[in-house]
Amino acid sequence: MDRGHNEQAQKVIEQVNKAILGKEKEVREIMLAFLANGHILLEDIPGVGKTTLALAFSMAMELDYRRVQFTPDVMPSDLTGFSIYRREEERFVYQPGSIFCNLLLADEINRASPKTQSALLEVMEEHKCTVEGITREVPSPFMVIATQNPLGSAGTQYLPEAQLDRFMVAMTLGYPDFESELSIAMEVGKMGRLEPIQKVLDRGMLKQMQDEIHTIYIKKELYQYILTLITATRNHPYIERGASPRATIAMVKLAKASAWMEGRDFVTPNDIVNQFPYVVSHRIILSTAARMEHISREQVITKIIQQVPKPAMGEKGR
Repeated sequence: MDRGHNEQAQKVIEQVNKAILGKEKEVREIMLAFLANGHILLEDIPGVGKTTLALAFSMAMELDYRRVQFTPDVMPSDLTGFSIYRREEERFVYQPGSIFCNLLLADEINRASPKTQSALLEVMEEHKCTVEGITREVPSPFMVIATQNPLGSAGTQYLPEAQLDRFMVAMTLGYPDFESELSIAMEVGKMGRLEPIQKVLDRGMLKQMQDEIHTIYIKKELYQYILTLITATRNHPYIERGASPRATIAMVKLAKASAWMEGRDFVTPNDIVNQFPYVVSHRIILSTAARMEHISREQVITKIIQQVPKPAMGEKGR
């Protein structure tokens, strides 16, 4: 692995932390998802800095950035594009939609219609979209940060399970801590929070980093550990539906990204344990018994981690 690339990734995190105060853990996790070439789902109330977060990442990594505010009247063609007839040329000309970028912020995605939400399925999985029978690739790299309002908020609806499964990780930013919000309040009227953000790397270097992730070593016992954890979500009495095989793949990629970020060329059990909640929290459906007993997803996930024994590690994870 390239130590210089590792330092550059750490600098990206430092830059974003200038704009988003008190969320170091969440910023690092989003960077790991980018390194693993995955998409991120944020479930939060309005006003906690989700748009600023996406903008900060795009500026620090020089990514082509687009934001779409999802409302019930947003159409699939707004995302994928459409053709218009140009009389002077006597032909139809394709107009690219919002998804043709490196980083797409799908804001309040659970306010859009299911038809519009489904327009993202193909591009999130295959990095291409089909419009009028023609398949077009989106720029590389391509990542989505989607936000959704808490369920039950006005105008919201559940995301389909197939849509949720496309997101590599899900998390909540939440309110900033007292000291961070105090700093935000004291800086009101000064320069904008995005003004100190500097470009640290470009999209070409990010693609190189994404390629380096695949060189990280995982011993067979750790592959088995990942699968045992995922399988436990499918057999747990408090879980009606467990994580999919796509979650297994996400776990492997994120564990490697975690090791790479720490400057190691091998994965440890802690890399897996730390990523497990982010990967499965949005993929499991609790049973009726869990809801009746007021058992949360976090409690179930913690119990699974405690019950599945970690494999022993040899020198350098081998």
